[in-house]
Amino acid sequence: MSKQAQQELVARRRKARHYALQALYQWHMAGATATDIEAEFRTDYDFSVVDLEYFQALIHGVPPLVEELDSLLEPLLDREIRELDPIERSLLRMGGFELRDRIDVPYRVVINESVALAKKFGAAESYKYINGVLDKLARQLRGPEVSAGR
Repeated sequence: MSKQAQQELVARRRKARHYALQALYQWHMAGATATDIEAEFRTDYDFSVVDLEYFQALIHGVPPLVEELDSLLEPLLDREIRELDPIERSLLRMGGFELRDRIDVPYRVVINESVALAKKFGAAESYKYINGVLDKLARQLRGPEVSAGR
């Protein structure tokens, strides 16, 4: 893959995560199905600049695994997951899904992208919390990768 193609993929995936966070937040708050939310987003937003396959993997992958993802995350939290802000909860679930099921994406990318989204959508200091929790989760789920990267 050329450098330009790689940069385009990174930008398309970043946009996919951006929309996926909003979609997962909407799923959490409104209870609509992932399919309905996807249809709404594809109507309302320009998906020519989005990695559609990645967006679909996130919004259709996280909801059925919420209980499993929460059980991975809860031991790493300083409070119950239901007490987290809905943006933080959605970000941690999405990041947890990527760390667990998308091993094609380096753990540092997952954490960095989650932190960037927390800075954009979360409370003032939430990015630090997201960073800390996902870093601990990465050590559990991707120990060899984390060790090799340090």
